[in-house]
This record gives sequence, structure tokens and C-alpha cells, in this order.
Amino acid sequence: MSILEMKNIEKSFADNHVLKGISLHVDKGEVVSIIGPSGSGKSTLLRCATFLETIDSGVISYDGKNAAETVNGKCTYAKNLNDFRHIFGLVFQNFNLFPHYTVLKNMMDAPVSVLHRDKEEVRAECIALLDKMGLAEKANAYPCELSGGQQQRVSIVRALAMQPEILFFDEPTSALDPELTGEVLKVIKQLAEEKMTMVIVTHEMAFARAVSDRVIFMDGGVVVEEGDPEEVFGNTQSERMKQFLRNYDRET
Repeated sequence: MSILEMKNIEKSFADNHVLKGISLHVDKGEVVSIIGPSGSGKSTLLRCATFLETIDSGVISYDGKNAAETVNGKCTYAKNLNDFRHIFGLVFQNFNLFPHYTVLKNMMDAPVSVLHRDKEEVRAECIALLDKMGLAEKANAYPCELSGGQQQRVSIVRALAMQPEILFFDEPTSALDPELTGEVLKVIKQLAEEKMTMVIVTHEMAFARAVSDRVIFMDGGVVVEEGDPEEVFGNTQSERMKQFLRNYDRET
């Protein structure tokens, strides 16, 4: 069974039709990368999957249960939406850490206050996660005292502290310089090796090719191509994909 299934997702902002009947599924332990040019709808799709945006029509289900569905042309969301929110974690472009909390408090806050878990148990788990990510000595630091790469690693660990079934990444390295990008990609690659289920919107093509089980290429609000990374990158039959890769190669 798929952890996430999205069917025929439609989303418009006023006259701008951003998502045009998009469908995708993500299975347990799978890493799916979503690539495409700016304005193709990648981040909007992620925001719809995580309920930061409401869809106009379609179906969103987690673990086989509908969180949003369209009946007789009307889209309705489940009343117990918070139960679905506990299934996933989201890592943003710009870290979104609480500036007035230490690293450890940033991590512990949601598991304790939202999941009502034992504080000392959560503390031990968070310290272990920080140690695993090479950030143990930063537990009592504040976000302003960290590099961008360290802040993004903390935001990944904060998401993991909620023990999600699936992690979403919205261009996790776009706010980082190339030197710091590598340390964040290394963490994501480590999670992939541990079979963490992930959906990654990224502009890092070599990374997407190396780490993904499946790659989805979006353009103009539709899925143009989807498949094995070697097929999508190395043997694409899509002229639009070929053009995108040529433009990307010129920019890098």
C-alpha cells in the first residue's frame, strides 16, 4: 500500500491554473524526487500534499485513508486532519526554526506539546538524533549561532523527532551556498540509505539521479515524465525534458 496517494489534483490561484490533474503515489521506503523549471507547480504540489494549500479538486490519501476527497464536484477535508499531519514531516527552504528556542527545544517542542510524549524520553531521542547528525555540541545553541547548513540539518532532525512515516523536502538547499549544500545532501542521502520514505523537490540534478528510486519531471502544472532516474536522465524520450536538462547544464 502507498503511504501517499494523490489523484487528479487541481489547484488554481485566481486565473493561474497551477496544477492540472496531477496524480502521484509514494510507497514505503521509496525516495521520489520532483524536478522541473521554476513555476512548474512542484512546490505547490508539496504544499497541497502537506495541507499548507487546499486543493480545488482531487483526492489526497495517507495510508489508504482519504484526507481530502471530491464528491459531486466539491472538495472536502477530513475532520481529523491533525491525525494525518502526524504522518509526515516537512523541511522548508528557509529552515523555519524558532529563533528564541535552543536547538534542543526546537526539536522537543512538537513531540512534547503536540504528541504529548514523555519529556525525558523525547530529550534522550533528540540528543541521540543530534549526535547522529554530528550536531551534539549544538544542542544548547540558538539558530543565529549556526551556519545555514547546520540550521537546515537541525530542521531535518526536528522533522525526524516527530517520527514521521514520510518526509517532504521543499528545495532544501536553495538557500545555501555550494559548500553548505553538500553537508545537507549528505544527511538526506544517509536517510535514503536507511530507507526513510521521502519526497524531494530539488534543483540538484546529480543528487536526484543518485539518490532517487523514482524521478518525476513537471512542467506547466502536469507530469511530463516519470520513471527510473537512469531512464529519465539518461534515456528520456521527452523533448521538453531534454531541453530542460540542456538549459540546466548551461546554467551550472
